[in-house]
Amino acid sequence: MNQMEAQQLNVNLSIPIPEDSVLISKIELQELKEQELTGIYWNMKDLEKRINRKSEWIKANILYPSRFRKILDSENGGFVYYPKSKGQTWSFQARKMADFLDKHFNKIFSDSF
Repeated sequence: MNQMEAQQLNVNLSIPIPEDSVLISKIELQELKEQELTGIYWNMKDLEKRINRKSEWIKANILYPSRFRKILDSENGGFVYYPKSKGQTWSFQARKMADFLDKHFNKIFSDSF
């Protein structure tokens, strides 16, 4: 064997996983996170908690600007129910709203300050 050949060492290693834990792939974890919000609807209070903003700010910066409303409004095929009269409540498809907020983060915050 000449000096240019790399030496190789094979090691068999056991790593114990605690009984209260499981090992899953990143893809499976992402799928589980997505399923967490599937079929869930948020009201305005849920959305306030989720993004740490008051409803007035959410309405002024996300829900009412026309560039977002045309995407969000359920009457346009979106995933937000805009109340039509006093007493009705806002309703948001949680997974789609979360995706929207992530996707449009820069646009939302670039115009709001």
